[in-house]
Amino acid sequence: MENKSGAILCVILAMAIVLQVRPGLAQILPHIPEVFPPGSPIDIVKCSSSLFNVQGCVQEIYNSIFSGQFANIEAACCKIFSAIDTKCWPRMFPLNPFFPPLLKNNCERIATTPSSTHK
Repeated sequence: MENKSGAILCVILAMAIVLQVRPGLAQILPHIPEVFPPGSPIDIVKCSSSLFNVQGCVQEIYNSIFSGQFANIEAACCKIFSAIDTKCWPRMFPLNPFFPPLLKNNCERIATTPSSTHK
């Protein structure tokens, strides 16, 4: 049980950091070598920065992670998420490797659904 609560705490902390990071602020964040090595070919800020271009997208994804519901993710957010390189996913969601493929599958369904039937 301690491992599960520790994992949940880490996910909450990671998402809180992602929600607070804006693309222009990456240079002020300290690099933590064990988690985000400097010069890493896959930089989490670069990977997630496009999500900040769509208002509310990060919050929609955050809500989906914790609720397991994908119905509130808008088509614009799905479009941005689907364009993110799959190599970024392990950096963006290190504690939940199953979430990105689930979200992508849901986004594919949203893309094929006429916009009048989706929120």
